[in-house]
Amino acid sequence: MVFPPSHYHVYSLPAELLDTSTPRNLTAISQPSRSASPEPFVASATSGPRTCNVCEGAAFVTLDDQRAHFRSDWHRYNVKTRLAGGTSVTESVFSQLVEALEDSLSGSESSSEGDDSSDTDTIDNLVNKTKRKTRSYSSDDDRTRNVPQTALTWFHSPPSTQIGVYKALYSDPKDTSNYHEELRDMQQSSEEGRTWAMFMVAGGHFAGAIVRVSRPAEDEGDEGKSRKKKTQKPRPDTEVLLHKTFHRYTTRRKQGGGQSTNDNAKGNAKSAGAQLRRYGEQSLRDDIRHLLMEWAEELNACERIWIRASGSNRKIFIGYDDALISRGDDRLRTFPFPTRRPTQSELARCLLELTRVKVTHFTEEALREQDEAYIQSLPKPKSVPTAPGFEPEKPKPVKMSKEEEALREKWSRLLEMVTKGRLEILKSFWEREGPTFGSIDVRIPEWTGERRVTLLQAATQAGHEDLTRWLLDEAHADPTIPVPNPKFDDPDDTDEGGDRSDSSDSPRTPVKGGRRTAYDLARSKGVRNVFRRSAAAHPDRWDWLGAGRVPSVLSKQMEQEQDEKKKGRRKGLKDRVKEREAREREKEKDHSLPESVPEAPKRPVPQSDSVSRRLGGAAGAGEGVSGLTPEMRAKVERERRARAAEARMKALGS
Repeated sequence: MVFPPSHYHVYSLPAELLDTSTPRNLTAISQPSRSASPEPFVASATSGPRTCNVCEGAAFVTLDDQRAHFRSDWHRYNVKTRLAGGTSVTESVFSQLVEALEDSLSGSESSSEGDDSSDTDTIDNLVNKTKRKTRSYSSDDDRTRNVPQTALTWFHSPPSTQIGVYKALYSDPKDTSNYHEELRDMQQSSEEGRTWAMFMVAGGHFAGAIVRVSRPAEDEGDEGKSRKKKTQKPRPDTEVLLHKTFHRYTTRRKQGGGQSTNDNAKGNAKSAGAQLRRYGEQSLRDDIRHLLMEWAEELNACERIWIRASGSNRKIFIGYDDALISRGDDRLRTFPFPTRRPTQSELARCLLELTRVKVTHFTEEALREQDEAYIQSLPKPKSVPTAPGFEPEKPKPVKMSKEEEALREKWSRLLEMVTKGRLEILKSFWEREGPTFGSIDVRIPEWTGERRVTLLQAATQAGHEDLTRWLLDEAHADPTIPVPNPKFDDPDDTDEGGDRSDSSDSPRTPVKGGRRTAYDLARSKGVRNVFRRSAAAHPDRWDWLGAGRVPSVLSKQMEQEQDEKKKGRRKGLKDRVKEREAREREKEKDHSLPESVPEAPKRPVPQSDSVSRRLGGAAGAGEGVSGLTPEMRAKVERERRARAAEARMKALGS
């Protein structure tokens, strides 16, 4: 079938288009209108009807000379070098490279090898040698090597034709060096023709087909003979040999995901709909595998097998016992573009998309401009530092003995009891483990992270009165041990601030860098009084008022006197409150008495207006409530309005 210029079939491309086409160097773009051009190079000013777009200075008079050039080592070397990201060379430079390579090989090649294999080895050795030389140098245009890969590979045919083919059609999509040669091999007709298998499954819908994408060689010969006799309708290049579609209920409406996926995530549901969906999934799996067994002969003869399925649905085709398709089958492909619901029409659309060649028509100048703009739009590569920065070695953890680990665990437990105020547990723990630590004034180790040096200082700062009293009175803790000076650049190490009390017994604020003790860490009056009581009970034990920085002692007699003073102040306050309340009550009584007002002459009141004479009435309302409090006046007013409303309702009812 002869295609129009914009509808080429991938297995029936014109020979002239293939002979003049060269692979594109930049990665192809998904949309044909935005296709990128090969890497620009400076072409020599050679005139002639035909030239090579890859090799510099190559011009030909006849088509046979151009075809011979395309099969030459010079052209093949330039094509592979351009695909690898390098630049093409002239014929003289290529000859020098070949001579240098032959000298370095020193006759290591076997003489029994054929000419074709030796030429191929020579070209491959040259390309590899060039890669090794240029690997250590950074290119000025490294951004072209980091271009995102797309599903299409493009070829350029001068003067202004570009064709794009999906990479998934090739036997090895990752080997970009054989794209052009394999595209030529695709044009050769096989005896039985090329066939594909296409399967789609999603949401309980399945569509499958066996299609022929190129006609057998016998059909082409018969068609050539029939053309001599009479004109017939051309046969299409693609033909559907077998097809099947069916649907099973596997997905809840508007929910998405199969029932098995939901069961794996949330557990087996026990609803009737869930049972139906599980049965639908099993039926769908059995029907597809039964269909594959029916198509086993055609499936084994297929050149490509296209499958669109999710992770769970993919197990329907691969990975079960007696599966026709193995997991590592080279024929397996996925559709390189988005697909819709599996239907027969969708399979036909995908087949047309895969076999139809993408065609654009841009001149070389337009392509160069697009390439330059595209390269400039790519992000610049990050600069790699020449010398790595010095990183200090991390200190290796010191391995401790069992005794040290046990001691650390005991310290951790002891500090936890002190900071949380667990007095009873601390007493029993200290009776049992006290000799291990030594005295009660033992210094807290630095590795604990505690900023205080003794247990008394830690308990005082935590604000536990009972624990502080036990440490001072029974454990005989030393209150004169100085507290480490706070760091000036560490505000968290300062204890004075918002928690400081304004009472007279609060600690004297020390100058920065001055001496502090446990009493200075007390944040409440109760804890400070514990120190003062202990100083009164045991005055000869420590230098309380000097080195201990306790401002004064607090004996029981002093506390009793303070309590009596407090009681006297409270009693005097209560008496003053009572006197003030009595005076207020007298003032209220004086205001509540009605003033002597001469009696006004009484007006005759109609006998029918009985309601208005009660609770103030309408005319004499002001006189009736003159001596009442505001609360009583409001109550009388509400009662008057209620009675008036009742009278109106009664009048309406009569």
